[in-house]
Amino acid sequence: MIKSVVEIVANAKKAVPTISSAGLMEVLGQSNVVVVDVRDATELASTGIIPGALNISRGMLEFRADPTTPMHDKNLSKDKMIVLYCASGGRAALSGKVLMDMGYKDVRNLGSIKDWINGGGEIETPDDEN
Repeated sequence: MIKSVVEIVANAKKAVPTISSAGLMEVLGQSNVVVVDVRDATELASTGIIPGALNISRGMLEFRADPTTPMHDKNLSKDKMIVLYCASGGRAALSGKVLMDMGYKDVRNLGSIKDWINGGGEIETPDDEN
């Protein structure tokens, strides 16, 4: 059976547990929590990023998450909670599902950057870094 992207995203959203903005605020900054923004760099420039989050675009996630590749990001570890977000929550859900398929046990979908901001979360913009 052929599935549409809408069905694939819906299935990923069902499979990946969510975390609220308030829930992330409680654990943000802990050494066992990694927050990953899977948006592209141009999106980050316009809206900012959660302080301390890694930016790993959706297209590179599998390579950065796999410890057997030279592109592996050592911040991504299967013994940590991985919290993902994007612009609308779809790419975060897809990313969470693939990480779970790769053996990551504690994966959460925050949803969108707007969910974070609307929940009172802070963001860093490129100007904040100077």
